[in-house]
Amino acid sequence: MRYLVFATDFDGTLSHDGTVAVETIEALKRLADSGRKIVLVTGREMNSLKNTFPTLNYFHWIVAENGGVIFDSSSGAEIVLGDPPPIALVNELHKRGVPGISVGKCVLATWSPFENIVLDSIRDLGLELNVVFNKGAVMVLPPDINKANGLQRVLHEMGLSVHNTVGVGDAENDHAFLKVCEFSAATANALPSLKATVDLLLKKDHGAGVVELIDLLLDDDLRSCHTKSNECLTIGTGENGPVSLPVFGNPVVICGASGSGKSTLANRIADVLTENAYQFCLVDPEGDFESFAGALVLGGPNSAPQLDEVMHALEQPTSNVVVCLTGIAIPDRPEFFLKLLGNVNQLRARTGRPHWLILDEAHHCMPVDWQPPAELLPATWSNVVLITVNAASLPRAVLDRVSLLTIVGSDANETLQAFGAATNQSVPRLPLPPLATGEVWQWLVGNSASPIRFMAIQSAREHTRHRRKYAEGQLAPEKSFYFRGPDGNLNLRAQNLILFCQIAEGIDDETWLYHLKRNDFARWFRDCIKDDDLAAEAESAASGDISTATASKTQILESIRHNYVLLSSSRISVPGAM
Repeated sequence: MRYLVFATDFDGTLSHDGTVAVETIEALKRLADSGRKIVLVTGREMNSLKNTFPTLNYFHWIVAENGGVIFDSSSGAEIVLGDPPPIALVNELHKRGVPGISVGKCVLATWSPFENIVLDSIRDLGLELNVVFNKGAVMVLPPDINKANGLQRVLHEMGLSVHNTVGVGDAENDHAFLKVCEFSAATANALPSLKATVDLLLKKDHGAGVVELIDLLLDDDLRSCHTKSNECLTIGTGENGPVSLPVFGNPVVICGASGSGKSTLANRIADVLTENAYQFCLVDPEGDFESFAGALVLGGPNSAPQLDEVMHALEQPTSNVVVCLTGIAIPDRPEFFLKLLGNVNQLRARTGRPHWLILDEAHHCMPVDWQPPAELLPATWSNVVLITVNAASLPRAVLDRVSLLTIVGSDANETLQAFGAATNQSVPRLPLPPLATGEVWQWLVGNSASPIRFMAIQSAREHTRHRRKYAEGQLAPEKSFYFRGPDGNLNLRAQNLILFCQIAEGIDDETWLYHLKRNDFARWFRDCIKDDDLAAEAESAASGDISTATASKTQILESIRHNYVLLSSSRISVPGAM
């Protein structure tokens, strides 16, 4: 279930002239029975609300006074989020003859046409206050108090997210809270300015419109309704404009050889999820995301991640978590992932989070013979990104749930055909032209149309992510560089870039040129250091008109030192540099 919270305005939305229809109350009951939470978001004061609509137990929480007060229906606890209206303002409005003034715990309210007197009084008293309109009502509130902030505080108290929230309203003061909801709707009687900003215009007015929305929600969790958020996860630019990741849908697979650009795309996805406040859990078998900014990294080469720590971190709606598996032996990783997946599924059922599950080198956790219990792989296994060299290395049960295939690298035709063979389905057989650096193929699984090509947006975190690991970390023996020389007489291991530079400074010219001309440096930079730019620099040095080993060594080591800040502080000299 994607939408766990239903947030609704009261006056003009749920009610008509202060009365809530029996049909609307019955719809609220059906909604609560589905396990969803209902939040009332209103400009009214609590006393006024209780007098108008005494039965408030339909709502799990109430946001009152336009966001100034929140109320927990189960405990009766009330939290005031702002300062009370200034007495000086109350007295001034009475002095100027403003009738019908209502003073709450945060809000001061009156009616049109006295808004100009209210504004003049605030200005003359030198107060910092906001004036909010609700059709004929005029409300004065402290700065930063609005329905959006009140709703977000309630969601925080419940441990839930705006990305799992549906909102509905009708008036000016509903703009703020509807804007933060993942899905927004306006009743037929709503103001035109509000209708222009929401995802869905309901056909019916007032409570009947709310019933209409509830029925749509209960029918298919709003899958049939388009939302503005579907356009926010932009990962690239294609021939027809921006290319976006579906905000909600079945698994996405990213395939490609090492060094082909999978990590660039994965980082862009993590970036855009972070930018839009979607929580993710990223499983990292090889330590490629150990230094990922904006996420809590649990586990590492010297310590296996603890499941209870991972789940405790994910309980916090704003915490992104990287689960590093380098401290777990490769044969034991599928078993750990089974336990993690079970716990993540339970958390998702309860809170809708983490919104995304990203598996780097997914075959480590789900090898081709992986056979999980059926309940761990629901038919609607939503918002999962699987990154692997070859889709055929994943289990058939997983591949059958994939909705989008993304291909990077030079062997796109082979990758596409391998996916078709592994899933026993037909795929486009048109030859795919070679990709330029940074380009990606994307195919909607089951679609007879050819894949589309787009340019992936470079992640701002890409180089930062790699620096510490590759500059001073300890790469595994099979990923280290070995200076051996043309006769194989040497066996000098560089398990990071600092050691590579130190060894390179003292190596003889014959050994250096031997590895350079064979493109050994370029392959290591691309496949193990995961730095396409550095690999291109080495290829340029190998193919260029460089007469001495010193000149090519200077070019490559200066490029390393320039792009890896840690090396600049490690006192690494460059041959011929002062």
